[in-house]
Amino acid sequence: MNSLQIHNSLSGKKETFEPIEAGRVRMYVCGMTVYDFLHIGHARMLVVFDVIARYLRHLGYELTYVRNITDIDDKIIKRAAERGIAFGELTEEFIRYNREDFDALGLIVPDHEPRATESIASIVAMIEALIENGHAYRADNNDVYYSVSSFDGYGRLSGKRLEDLRAGARVEIDEAKRDPLDFVLWKAAKAGEPAWDSPWGSGRPGWHIECSAMSTDLLGEYFDIHGGGMDLKFPHHENEIAQSCGATGQPFVKYWLHNGFVRVDDEKMSKSLGNFFIVRDVLGRYDLEVVRYFILSSHYRSPLNYSNENLDQAKAALDRLYLALRDLPELTEVGDTKDWSARFDAAMSDDFNTPAALAVLKDLAGEINVARSSGKPEQAAALATRLTELSGVIGLLQQDAETYLRKAGTEGGLSDAEIDALIARRNEARAKKDWRGADRYRDELALAGVILEDGSDGTSWRRE
Repeated sequence: MNSLQIHNSLSGKKETFEPIEAGRVRMYVCGMTVYDFLHIGHARMLVVFDVIARYLRHLGYELTYVRNITDIDDKIIKRAAERGIAFGELTEEFIRYNREDFDALGLIVPDHEPRATESIASIVAMIEALIENGHAYRADNNDVYYSVSSFDGYGRLSGKRLEDLRAGARVEIDEAKRDPLDFVLWKAAKAGEPAWDSPWGSGRPGWHIECSAMSTDLLGEYFDIHGGGMDLKFPHHENEIAQSCGATGQPFVKYWLHNGFVRVDDEKMSKSLGNFFIVRDVLGRYDLEVVRYFILSSHYRSPLNYSNENLDQAKAALDRLYLALRDLPELTEVGDTKDWSARFDAAMSDDFNTPAALAVLKDLAGEINVARSSGKPEQAAALATRLTELSGVIGLLQQDAETYLRKAGTEGGLSDAEIDALIARRNEARAKKDWRGADRYRDELALAGVILEDGSDGTSWRRE
């Protein structure tokens, strides 16, 4: 196995990855709360952990990848009430929309996608264990709360101290908590809200307990990797640790991974600020691989600045990779190109450093172009095969090069047939030495966003 280094949020430093069980990795990623469309911040988290899953398998690990679905939540109940429909109707609708977006982003399908509403028995059992172990209590209002002061390690993941948290906490007058930092595990039923039976009466689970129950159900009481966005580190992931450790007595997770925020004009993207972008709208303007390239152009732990300019730069860079693959013979043997694999793996094994990996792919594309221009098509083809293989590890170059390069960038442009017809007329003008007419056809194509490339084998084209 390659020596993989991972930045562990729990220790705050880079560590050599050593799975709990040799050759096998168990990974849980917090998924979507299904009440709205995905935005580009969600897309970043999804693509980041999609690439991590792909790379772990590329290294030869047997990976079990779990990404949950939160299908009961205050936001879901509120949105369903606003629309006058049952909460289950709303969640089924957005599970369908989310899966359409997952496919549109080119995500691999997780091995398991547990739903909170299908995990009620496990949730109840974990809460019972917490009460029995002295970490939870039933309040006078019939809610069940986790007692934060009962868990010595609380705050270790986020670096927060209980004293500081209490100093900034406010408690409503009718609050039934013993401590302002205690959080709800089970909410007593309210009129008109969905509810399930439990030893504490009819109610529904709190958000944090859902992930603890679903992850340990499918991956065991101690597993390798837990991931999610930086915004989940506190309180969600901190609470997951307290719950899971309190219920099982096990360490819960060995490595914690968190991706950075998406920013717009140096501000965190959020619905409250109104500066968020819906994934399906972005994919209506840019190819899915352009969006992936844009996301991977920043290290997963760093901020990602969203702008059309940055997406356009990602498209130009991806175009150059596809151009390197154009008009080459197909080979099954890649020849002596293993050094490129070693360079790529060295980049990715340094805490999934996708910008460094993309730099390797750019250099490899450059070598392909050198071999092509030097009259060595077989060497160029061997390198192109390696480029396609390595790019596939991170979900890029999955399309036919000619098809990708000829895709329309905007609606209302020239069709492929219209472009081919104009090129044929230009070729006729050039054959007649009508250079002015030939230039006119080239200019017309250029105005339509079509770039011509004249070579020994004729004229090829691509869209900007």
